[in-house]
Amino acid sequence: MIPGKYRSVSGRAANNVNCGLHLVIQTSSLPEKNKVEFKLNKDTSSFPGRLSQHDLERNYSSRQGDHINLVSSSLSSFPILQRSSEEKILYSDRLSLERQKLTVCPIINGEDHLRLLNFQHNFITRIQNISNLQKLISLDLYDNQIEEISGLSTLRCLRVLLLGKNRIKKISNLENLKSLDVLDLHGNQITKIENINHLCELRVLNLARNFLSHVDNLNGLDSLTELNLRHNQITFVRDVDNLPCLQHLFLSFNNISSFDSVSCLADSSSLSDITFDGNPIAQESWYKHTVLQNMMQLRQLDMKRITEEERRMASVLAKKEEEKKRESHKQSLLKEKKRLTINNVARQWDLQQQRVASIATDEDRKDSDSAQDPCQIDGSTLSAFPEETGPLDSGLNNALQGLSVVDTYLVEVDGDTLSLYGSGALESLDRNWSVQTAGMITTVSFTFIEFDEIVHVLPKLKIKFPNSLHLKFKETNLVMLQQFNALAQLRRIDQLTIDPQGNPVVNFTLWKYYVLFRLSHFSMQKINGTEVTQNDMIMAERLFGILAHVASSELPQYRLISILGDARKKQFRYLK
Repeated sequence: MIPGKYRSVSGRAANNVNCGLHLVIQTSSLPEKNKVEFKLNKDTSSFPGRLSQHDLERNYSSRQGDHINLVSSSLSSFPILQRSSEEKILYSDRLSLERQKLTVCPIINGEDHLRLLNFQHNFITRIQNISNLQKLISLDLYDNQIEEISGLSTLRCLRVLLLGKNRIKKISNLENLKSLDVLDLHGNQITKIENINHLCELRVLNLARNFLSHVDNLNGLDSLTELNLRHNQITFVRDVDNLPCLQHLFLSFNNISSFDSVSCLADSSSLSDITFDGNPIAQESWYKHTVLQNMMQLRQLDMKRITEEERRMASVLAKKEEEKKRESHKQSLLKEKKRLTINNVARQWDLQQQRVASIATDEDRKDSDSAQDPCQIDGSTLSAFPEETGPLDSGLNNALQGLSVVDTYLVEVDGDTLSLYGSGALESLDRNWSVQTAGMITTVSFTFIEFDEIVHVLPKLKIKFPNSLHLKFKETNLVMLQQFNALAQLRRIDQLTIDPQGNPVVNFTLWKYYVLFRLSHFSMQKINGTEVTQNDMIMAERLFGILAHVASSELPQYRLISILGDARKKQFRYLK
C-alpha cells in the first residue's frame, strides 16, 4: 500500500478487529440542544483483514448514525450518554461520537459491552470516563487535543488505539495494554521512542510526523511487521535488526545522509519494503546500489518494485566493492607491515649507533687510564668492554633479540623509486630483477645503512639499474668529504640528496662545493633539491682546484687516482 493513499473505509476500528460488521454513519439534524441523533445500518459483508498502518495515518471522514442523547447533568460536569434499549440491542458493540464538538469524554453507563468507540474530530483534552468499558477492543481518538496518554489501565482487551493528530509529547501509561495490535501516534510531539518494549503483540506502530531525531529502544516488539517513521528528524537508526517480523519500514522525509547511520538494516532478514525518499541519502548517485547491495532481500524500495536487472547489477557492484575492500585491506596490512619494519630497522640502527659510541667512549677511557697506569693493560681491563660483560651490552643484546622476530630490512619499489632500509636490503641487488622494473628505476634511496657498506654494492647498482640518476642517503653515517669519492665510479648521477639526519657531513659549510668539484664529470643538476648553477661550478673549482693541483704534484699516482679519480688526474697532468 502506498503511503499517503488510503482506503476509503468507515468505521476503521471495526475493520481492525475483523468483526464482520460495516459501520455506515449518516448525518441528521440535531432535534434539540444537548442531543445528538445517529442512525446505524448493519452490513453483513465481511471486512478485509487487519487494519493497515497507512490507514491509521489517514484523516478519514465518516457519517453519523444511531439515535443517542447526550444529556447534561447537574450532578456532574460531564454529559451523560443515553441510547434506547432497541438501539443498544441492535448496535450493542459500537458507538460513534465523531465531530460532536466534545471537549470532554461523556459518561457512558450501561454500555459495558462496547467493543468499538469512536471520538474522532472533537476537542477532547483528556481520556476519561471509559474505564468501565473493559471489553473495548478499539478506541479512536484521532484529531483531538489530548496531551497525555492516560485513563486506559483497565482496558486490558484493547487491540487498537488510535491517537493520531493530538498534542502528546511522551509515550506513557501503556503498561496494561499488552494485547495491543495497532498503535497510532502520528502527528503528535513525541521526541523519543520509549515505554513500548512490553508490547510483544504489537503489529503496527505509526510514529509519523513527530519530532524523533533517532530510532532505538525497539527491543521486545517481536510481532511488529510495520513501522512508519515518515516526516520526522531522524539521523540514525538502531535496533531494527532486533525486530524478527518487521517487513515494512517507512523512513521517508527524514535527515538520513549515509548508509552507515542505518547500517543495522543490513542485518535484518525480514525486511522486504523500505523507503528513504526525501532523505539526503536518496540524492546520492550510489544510493540505490548501496541499499540493494546491503539488503539483497528487499522486494520494494521507495514504493517501487525492484527488478531482477537491478538486483543483478547490485550483485555485480557488491562483488566489485568486496574486491575493492579486500584490496584496500591488503594495502592497509602491507602499509602497517612496512611501518613496523621501518620502525624495527630504525631501532636496530639506533642501538648499533649507541653501541659504537659506547665502545668509542670506553676506548678513550681505557687510553686515558693506560696513560696514568701502564700496568693496568691486562685481561681484566679488556673484560670491562661493553661487548663482553658490561650491563649496557647486555641490555642492547636483549633488545636486539626481542626485535629478531620482526623483519630487519625492507626493499620497496614505488613507481620509479627503489627504497632500501637496513643493511640486509643490499642483498636484494643480487635478485633477478625484471628488465621492465629495472629499467623503470631512476631513484635509489638508502636508509639506516652504513655508507661504507653501500660503497661495496655501487658497481652492482650501476649494472642492475642503468637508468638510476638520483641517489638519496638518510641515516648512512656520511661523516667525511672523502666518502663522496666512491660515487665517482657510477655511470651517471643527475641528483644527489643527503639528508641531514644521520649524515654529519652536511654540517660542513663547503660540502656541496666539494661534491660538485669531485663529481664534476657528472654535470650534476640538483643537490638536495636545489638547482646547480654555473656560479656553483665556478665556486667549486676555485675552492678545490688549487688543492687538486697540489695533490697532483705531490702525491703518488695511485693515491692521486684514489682521491681525484683518473679523469681529474689527467686534467692536472699538464700542470706539472
